[in-house]
Amino acid sequence: QVQLVESGGGLVQAGGSLRLSCAASRSRLSNNVMAWYRQAPGKQREFVAAISSGGIIRYADSVKGRLTISRDNGKNTVYLQMNSLKPEDTAVYFCNYLSGGLTGSPFGSWGQGTQVTVSS
Repeated sequence: QVQLVESGGGLVQAGGSLRLSCAASRSRLSNNVMAWYRQAPGKQREFVAAISSGGIIRYADSVKGRLTISRDNGKNTVYLQMNSLKPEDTAVYFCNYLSGGLTGSPFGSWGQGTQVTVSS
């Protein structure tokens, strides 16, 4: 089973930046749509961004212009560059595969996620 491991989270002040990484344990990532999700305390997990194997991208409206998703198929890794962070971005961030294209549903096993905390 392919494992996804998220890293790169931390504590930053509002307006700061972080770069998250999602590494797949096997070379399966290159053929799949990949996505980032996040879950804030007391809230449901929500979609953040997705990227196809060919580099087509979709973002949630709340992060457009501030967060950038990218991928390196050779390294089996997906990234999320987070700029101009806001306190409302505070959440645990997860990555997963999507079934059904950029608007599809996650189907892989969820990893541990990486905590992002933005202080005001």
